[in-house]
Amino acid sequence: MENDFSIKVENVSKKYCKSLKRSMLYGVKDIARNSLGLSSNSHILRKDEFWAVEDISFEVKKGETLGIIGPNGAGKTTILKLLNGIFWPDKGKITIKGKVGALIAVGAGFHPMLTGRENIYLNGAILGMSRHEVNRKFDTIVEFADIGDFLDTPVKFYSSGMFVRLGFSIASHSAADILLIDEILAVGDLSFRAKCRKLIKDLSRKGVTIILITHNMHMLSYVCENSLVLVDSKVVYRGRTDEAIDIYRSSLEGKQSYYHNGTGEIKIEKLEILDSKNNPRTDFEIGEKVKIRVYYKSSKNIENPIFNIAIYRGDKYEVVTGMRTDFDKINFGIIKGTGFVDLEIESFNLLPNNYIINTTIYHNDGFAFYDRIERVARLKVVGGKKINGTTYLSHTWSSNKKY
Repeated sequence: MENDFSIKVENVSKKYCKSLKRSMLYGVKDIARNSLGLSSNSHILRKDEFWAVEDISFEVKKGETLGIIGPNGAGKTTILKLLNGIFWPDKGKITIKGKVGALIAVGAGFHPMLTGRENIYLNGAILGMSRHEVNRKFDTIVEFADIGDFLDTPVKFYSSGMFVRLGFSIASHSAADILLIDEILAVGDLSFRAKCRKLIKDLSRKGVTIILITHNMHMLSYVCENSLVLVDSKVVYRGRTDEAIDIYRSSLEGKQSYYHNGTGEIKIEKLEILDSKNNPRTDFEIGEKVKIRVYYKSSKNIENPIFNIAIYRGDKYEVVTGMRTDFDKINFGIIKGTGFVDLEIESFNLLPNNYIINTTIYHNDGFAFYDRIERVARLKVVGGKKINGTTYLSHTWSSNKKY
């Protein structure tokens, strides 16, 4: 049915001001104009203003769990705050069908001087729960939050993880029709995140509409069939989560650049990624042979320079592994002029993701360096292995069961 939606966002834009002083001045002017029955011209950008989200449109069906991903500053949290009614859009229209529960900031709605027990009642009231309803669900909320003996301790002494456990437990048991969840679930421990994934699935099956913001691609692919990708305050994709993840990772690549630094006696000319037939490629299946070729140019005789190649995950820019010629006891002797050095990896067993390569040429002391380039090349591993982590280890299974 066309009207079977919980959330409908139509051509919504929201602007902010970089200057607090100007923001306050604009606010006073807009209130004055509105009180006189004049338009505040909210569709026009003034000095120091920018669009946090611009011309956003999407729809979420009842019972759907939609992921929202994108680089930092793309407007993800702004969308959640607009949906929760914290902000009003400057342009466009938002239609919400049902009661909204939101978990947007750690400890939002908590009073620091009150105990966990007291804050359950306070936060429950904020989320529209009656005291009778909180009483009925109290034990379930406490059990899920798993804050132990800290239930009767003021929450100002809670860790960020305890804040999140209690806040999520209250919000998820509030009988909301729509649940908005920000990245804050990332601060919970592994067992709590596993409980959250299961609960999100259960709530979705019961018809609760959920919007989830996260940088955890594993959680996203587990709980969200569809996702929305934001880049530069605009929606660039709305559809299957696996496609959304690829588009998101590609958007991160487009924002990266590299530069040289070092003492300069050797310069890195370029870096090539080759397959087993020495053909340049950027996309590989798990386990394929990969050759990374570093071209250099030296202005003088250099004795035994150390070549280093480091591989980073593209979505989080976290180092995965690094390889150095001195650690592998490789000595190239004296190098002069132009040439290249190859690093061959027989079985490239990193899991599907985009990867960034940094390379450095060190002096033979292993500390000072001649040249370093970050983000010099990118490599994509494709495939359908749904495994959490970064590395695929070749393995077999066996059992002593008698058939």
